[in-house]
Amino acid sequence: MANEEDDPIIQEIDVFLARSLLEKLYLFQYPIRPASMTYDDVTHLSAKIKPKQQKVELEMAIDTLNPNYCRSKGEQIALNVDGTCTDETSTYSSKLMDKQTFCSSQAASTVSRYAAAVYKKGELHLTPLHGILQLRPSFTYLDKADAKHREREAAIEGGDSSQDEAEDDVKQITVRFSRPETEQARQRRVQSYEFLQKRQAEEHWVHLHYYGLKDSRSEHERQYLFSQGHGLAENTELIKSPSEYLMMLMPPSVEEENDKPMAPSNVLSMAQLRTLPLADQIKILMKNVKVMPFANLMSLLGSGTDSTAVLRCVQQVALLVQGNWVVKSDVLYPKDTSSPYSGVPAEVLCRGRDFVMWKFTQDRWVVRKEVAAVTKLCPEDVKDFLEHMSVARINKGWEFMLPYDEDFVKKHPDIVQRQQMLWMGIQAKLEKVYNLLKDHLAPKKQEPQSAHPLLVSGEQRVNMAKAKVKQNYGQLEKELQRQKAELKSNAATAKPAVPDVRIKEEPVCAEEPMDTSAFEGLNNGLVNGLHGTEGPAEPLNGHLPGGCIDRVAQELKAFVSSTFKKQFVLTLSELKRLFNLHLASLPPGHTLFSGISDKMLQDMVLDTGCKQILVPFPPQTAASPDELKVYALWEAGDTYDQHRQVLLEIFSRNYRVRRNVIQSQLSQECGEDLNKQEVDRVLKDCCVSYGGMWYLKGTVLS
Repeated sequence: MANEEDDPIIQEIDVFLARSLLEKLYLFQYPIRPASMTYDDVTHLSAKIKPKQQKVELEMAIDTLNPNYCRSKGEQIALNVDGTCTDETSTYSSKLMDKQTFCSSQAASTVSRYAAAVYKKGELHLTPLHGILQLRPSFTYLDKADAKHREREAAIEGGDSSQDEAEDDVKQITVRFSRPETEQARQRRVQSYEFLQKRQAEEHWVHLHYYGLKDSRSEHERQYLFSQGHGLAENTELIKSPSEYLMMLMPPSVEEENDKPMAPSNVLSMAQLRTLPLADQIKILMKNVKVMPFANLMSLLGSGTDSTAVLRCVQQVALLVQGNWVVKSDVLYPKDTSSPYSGVPAEVLCRGRDFVMWKFTQDRWVVRKEVAAVTKLCPEDVKDFLEHMSVARINKGWEFMLPYDEDFVKKHPDIVQRQQMLWMGIQAKLEKVYNLLKDHLAPKKQEPQSAHPLLVSGEQRVNMAKAKVKQNYGQLEKELQRQKAELKSNAATAKPAVPDVRIKEEPVCAEEPMDTSAFEGLNNGLVNGLHGTEGPAEPLNGHLPGGCIDRVAQELKAFVSSTFKKQFVLTLSELKRLFNLHLASLPPGHTLFSGISDKMLQDMVLDTGCKQILVPFPPQTAASPDELKVYALWEAGDTYDQHRQVLLEIFSRNYRVRRNVIQSQLSQECGEDLNKQEVDRVLKDCCVSYGGMWYLKGTVLS
């Protein structure tokens, strides 16, 4: 007690577990860099990764103008590696060692106890690390120099041995036939070091995009280091009972664990299940049962379990079908697995099973042949999907195994609506993947009491809304006329009160507001550019007074100008994303919330001195129309305007260009020999490097 009084608690800090970057966050440990490579200004020329091996290669530029850089040594290394001739395969195109490659190795075999922490406003947010990689310099260029040296020696010796070529043409060979490989020999071969090295070498490199510290995309990704919701189910790992904390601090000894009888690996008792976190309990139950009503799930979790927490957890591992919860496909078929019947990858299986689940949201009956015809999967896989959630009926098809749960749908309309939105997104993906026809999309006519429709199409919602508006319009008009009459009669005796009725008019302009549905999570409750809880100060639907229009134009022009002075080149899709981030940072009632259309945004871009660059994209591109519209700042008022204009002219004729072509074209058009730093500055403003080629920003199609 005396020690506790001497060391009082100064502050208590809440700890939150962030899961947005789970299995995506890596810690890179860089070596001590030479003086010619500073931490503040490092140019990452390229980066690539082998995800399965957690192996990374980074290529960084070296400042050749630094006084600590030995130019003669750099020229000698470049000469040894590439020789006197330079072409596209040369390692150092500038005839100078101007870059360094770093390869990674795993710093620890297990990183389960390591996390990245962010402290903000009295809260500590932890994100578990997926890997810790140590980067070390790679000296493969020395191997290339040795290979060049051996080739030169072989060429010299080849002249002396040319006289013996005629004698060496005829050689006796021995033909051998290999014996059939036994199972034991195959297992030894598979576990050998040479086989493992061969498997690692076969894995393809995945090229990465590098975003700088101050890039808007980096700032956006850093927000995921914070927990997205306080008190949600993802933080249940940090809420333990006293007995669980005691078990973590003093785990049972190995002898005690060995004394317990061993159960089968696929069997978990309810007592063991309830020692796990709530999210894991629900995941295990849904994975084993596959289809379950919410009432049954609550009964299995035991009395005293918070239903709100269960609802939050179950939505992470299951989807709502006819009022019942069905386990998600990616839970049953994890990544890097395959079908035991056909061997198709898990991604294809998930798409096929999602199609079956979506069909059951439209109808209680599904025909197996129709599923097989659309998904192109083998009959065994399709049967496996159907057996998870339905029962075969003779001469009818497959019927969903559980009745429609009306009680859950009535008690939780917010959950039902959220699930409807999720199914609309899944339907859009399925339409794109399978090219679904109208016959597949239209739900079949059901009997009056057979089932209740779970989804309502967008067209039906619009028709219902129009009917409701027509119904209420007459009443609103009469109420308005009555209030106007009262105002006129009382004008002489009292100050008229402002009527509280506002009739919503349809827009007279054919111009539609900009689509912001993809950024609803960033807009802090913004819907179509307006706060849902507050009405605008001016009339709705684009009818703004002249002064307000001028203020909107000024604010929009200021945003566009400042954005292009930072980015120089943007696609329309990226500009809309940045605009929505800007809207999220503005206070409620700001003039920009009046509604900005795509046409207004594009016209303002052209008015601020930008030009549209007609990039010749590949003919079979899958990019959206907004991603194909590229705009660039034509004049920034600095010394690099001419260089950037030449660069943009190059990309108006070519989709991707090599660096040496860009450098030679800049030198030819600008009439001066540009050094490497000037070329890097221009490329950094307008381009990105991917796979050894250079593209305009935002035009890389993965």
